[in-house]
Amino acid sequence: MTYNTLCKQLALTYDEGEAKAIARLVYEVRYGLSLTDICLGRDADIDDSDLKQVAERLKNHEPVQYVLGKTQFCGHTFHTDRRALIPRPETGELCQWMLSTPFSSLLDIGTGSGCIAITMALAQPKAQITAWDISPDALSLASENAQNLNAHVDFILRDALQNHEDDNQRYDIIVSNPPYICQNEAEAMEKNVLDYEPHTALFVPDSDPLRFYCAIARYALTALLPQGYLYFEINPLYADGLCTMLHNAGFSEVTPRSDAFGKIRFIRCRR
Repeated sequence: MTYNTLCKQLALTYDEGEAKAIARLVYEVRYGLSLTDICLGRDADIDDSDLKQVAERLKNHEPVQYVLGKTQFCGHTFHTDRRALIPRPETGELCQWMLSTPFSSLLDIGTGSGCIAITMALAQPKAQITAWDISPDALSLASENAQNLNAHVDFILRDALQNHEDDNQRYDIIVSNPPYICQNEAEAMEKNVLDYEPHTALFVPDSDPLRFYCAIARYALTALLPQGYLYFEINPLYADGLCTMLHNAGFSEVTPRSDAFGKIRFIRCRR
């Protein structure tokens, strides 16, 4: 199967531009071939049986990051599979924003693949980085990524919704990219997300869209060091309500921020 054949097959599932982008990524990451190599006909040397298996998985809407088993995030290669959400570029924007704040201790709540905690640990090797998740599978993936990237992170199995008032740990930064998609938004989502990525990391009840933010904010009021920062990745639909909640909870300097697509995607506030 040649590159052009793969593009045609994927175009039955994706639009033409996306099909070509996915095909190029497959050839580059899985087979080490650039677009120049493809133009020179070197794609004809690829194991046809392997490429057919890849194509079938992609045609079934499986995310290319899961098919390839890896993705790039903030300049680092992270292993990806169905144990955790795929790291998104906008989350990388959140990491870059946090790096503008000096810190020696950081807690990442709902770490998933570990992309936030590991990125921050690699950027600040002397900092104490801790990461929670409720999923043992996600923590196993995050630990593998930390080991592969030589990052020191303390991973802990913990539910963000539980009461942690007896926790004596204190942090300069607490960050979370928690579940924030309401069930009523599911119909508009792509199949490659709905059918493959873990729903516990995606969805909150329609009746309680700020569930995780409220719980984490309560914890942050005591767990943050004085003048410490709380960072969130958010659902733009609930930006105003979240800002109001944080103001009412007693946080100062509540600052929303847009992502590269102009959507309000992040909020920072200060204890």
